[in-house]
Amino acid sequence: MSFGTSEWRDWVLDEEESREIIERAIDLGINFFDTANMYSQGESERVLGTVLDDYERDEQVVATKVFNPMGDDPNAQGLSRKAIEQELANSLDRLGMETIDLYQIHRWDYDTPIETTLRALDDAVRRGRVRYLGASSMWTHQFADALATSERLGLDRFVTMQDHYNLVYREEEREMLPFCENEGIGVMPWSPLARGYLTRPHEDIAATTRGESEEYMYEHPYREGGGPAVNERVQELAADRGVKMAQIALAWLLHKEWVSTPIVGTTSVEHLEDAVEATELDLSKSEIEYLEEPYEPVRVSGHE
Repeated sequence: MSFGTSEWRDWVLDEEESREIIERAIDLGINFFDTANMYSQGESERVLGTVLDDYERDEQVVATKVFNPMGDDPNAQGLSRKAIEQELANSLDRLGMETIDLYQIHRWDYDTPIETTLRALDDAVRRGRVRYLGASSMWTHQFADALATSERLGLDRFVTMQDHYNLVYREEEREMLPFCENEGIGVMPWSPLARGYLTRPHEDIAATTRGESEEYMYEHPYREGGGPAVNERVQELAADRGVKMAQIALAWLLHKEWVSTPIVGTTSVEHLEDAVEATELDLSKSEIEYLEEPYEPVRVSGHE
């Protein structure tokens, strides 16, 4: 989401800066890239595809998404067959690829029967335009319905769930995460650093371009319930361990057995390198409990 054009959102990187980060990520051993057609209205996919074209394609795993509006065309949004087929073609063209490794529905479409969506996605798999199917934030009963429908109709099923999950938003632990674990679904949390809220003291959150301008950060309940107390404990533990707050927050996620990989966005090589180092950071059981203890239930956010 951070690659594309700053004309879309102030904190988004343009192509040259994006290339530097993507190339460094590959140098560090990262081989999974998650984007979406809506990010910079297609420019994120184009930039990613341009950079990856310089590398061995089979060594990279690329995921993108469909659902959100692409311009004013009413058919370029949602999960109808027309929207899926034309937006998939557009994504493939921008990425410069014949096949997308993981194609995800960005949200639930209340205006299209799930059978219609699943048949269109299954056709994309059978035609070799998509390898695997994934979903993103929705109610657990909707995801269960989708999986059951795929089973009933003999269609390719979703194999991943990209949901909203981090130290200050843990409502997914109630139903979605146990359900995914039971169904063998890979989990890829978005906003693992709570849009930057877990990367610095809460009183300094507006110190960055994104913190100052990202209105979506303030729509989520990160500052509600025990959020500020969790933030302070992340600060404390990071200071004790001599690491960055972001590394503590990512290490916590990586210790969760139901998490396959967090979707980490970055706008600097330094932060990218910090994120990679977090994979080697071990937290004790007592440290994990200390970080989690202040959490209080909050309103559902991300797909309500």
